This record gives sequence, structure tokens and C-alpha cells, in this order.
Amino acid sequence: MALRINISERQRRVGAELRKLRQQAGLSVTEGSRLIDMGGPHLTHIEAGRTGIPSRRLRDLAKGYGCSNEEYLDALVSLAESKGKGWWTEYRKALPQRSLDLAELESLATGIQSYETLLIPGLLQTEAYMRALFLSSRPGASPAEIETLVSYRRARQQILSEDSPTKAHAVIHEAALRITVGGAEVMRGQLTHLLRAAQRPETTVQILPFDAGARAWFGTPLLVLDSTAHGLETVILEHPAEPLRLGDAESIARYKGTFDTLSRNALSPVTADGPPGSHDHRDSWGLIHHVLYTY
Repeated sequence: MALRINISERQRRVGAELRKLRQQAGLSVTEGSRLIDMGGPHLTHIEAGRTGIPSRRLRDLAKGYGCSNEEYLDALVSLAESKGKGWWTEYRKALPQRSLDLAELESLATGIQSYETLLIPGLLQTEAYMRALFLSSRPGASPAEIETLVSYRRARQQILSEDSPTKAHAVIHEAALRITVGGAEVMRGQLTHLLRAAQRPETTVQILPFDAGARAWFGTPLLVLDSTAHGLETVILEHPAEPLRLGDAESIARYKGTFDTLSRNALSPVTADGPPGSHDHRDSWGLIHHVLYTY
């Protein structure tokens, strides 16, 4: 049995879900493996993501553990059956595995909720903004490396194209509007793009203003990727060394609640059009325009 050398986040998640189901059933690895006439070490490798499991055996194993949620089971089988190939495959030699994992997870998500403190979310950045950001944050990078990073991020943005069904909801702290990246011209283009991006029916943009105060503050950029089935969502927290990916029920509930709190404390969403007087009250559209005119 050949074992995987590089394990993707999707493959790791399938194994983690099967381990969770087994533990909820109160079974050991040996007892679980007997349900489908499999050796214990083989099941251990499956739970670690080091090898796959055929769809039929996955269903039999999950049902043997007592799983009766067909929606969840169908989604888990779909994850296991995925070949993991997409546009991101061409970047395998140029970017770390975590970048490929992010692109794959986004492609599988039905919805994307993001919170950013100091920067515009990557999916909503202009090319000029991201290029300036990479140049300043990676002073040792070659021109070719910068172009690869820009190309990769632009490819990720296709998930929010006009014909994409993926829903996106971004809460952006006011600080991100005011921290200058690349100069005034770049910022004017970026803020204008942010207003235009919010015109997509499936995209919601809210600004969390400074005066929302500490009660609304959360210091870590946050990404929640929704799934077709409850329980298979993924939470990603930014970290200086490497992003932290969470998929347990407690973390999903906690950080979904955190995002909901941020959204409630943010200004009302940017609206593309509205009747006269629709911006009489302070809102995200007005704050972005206000900052735009300061550059």
C-alpha cells in the first residue's frame, strides 16, 4: 500500500472526520477496522490522511459508526472522491502546500466569510494593491516570484466572478482602508474596486469603524469556509508562522459566532444602488467614499 508523501488539507480532513465518527461511537481503531474487514494499521493510515478509502467502504464504515446524516455523508464522500486537481495544480512547484490547500478549500466552499484587520481581503484586492503589498512584505523576492504570487492571487479571485454562485461576506476594519499600500493612486483604485466588487449580488462588504470600540475588536484575521453539509466547515486563523486550520464543531461554532458579532457591530453593507436618501444614515458605502476622498 503506497502512502501519500504530501497530504492535502482536504485529505487530512476526510481522515479526521472518520476518526471523529469512530471516537463518537466509542470504538477503538481495531474495533472500527473490523466493521469493514480492514486491518487496524490500514484504518490508522486512512484517519491520518496518508491513504484514501473507496466511497463504498467509507459509507459502510461511517454507517457502522452510527452516522445517519445522509447530507453530511454525501459531502464527506464527495471530499474523498475529489482528485484535488484544479487551476492551483500548476503552482505546485512554486508555492507551499498551504497555498494550494487554501485554493482547493475555497473552490469547494459554498460561502466565504472573511474578517480583516489591517489589509483588504486578498479576494478583493486589485492587482496594483497586491503587487505593492508583495513588494513591501517580501523585499528579497525576485520579479518572477512576485509575478507568481500576483498570478496565484488573481486566479483565486475567479471564485468571485460574476457567474460564480459562491457567496462572500467580508467585514473589513476601517484601519485597512487607511493603511496606505503602494501610494495614494493605488489606494484610490483599491477603494473604488471595493465599491464595485460589492455590486455583485453574492458579495457583501461591511466596514467595522474605529468608533465601534474594543467591544467589537477581534485581533486576528479570520476566514470561515462554508460547506454543503453542516459540520464540514473550515475555519482559518492567520498566524505569523502558518495559518491555523480548524474543523472541530466547537471551533466552527465559536468563530462563526465571532464573525456574526463582528458583522452586527459593523456598518450596514455597501449597496450598489438605492432610492434617494438611502445613505442618510452612516453606512459602509459612505465611510469608504469618505476615506477615498482623503487620498
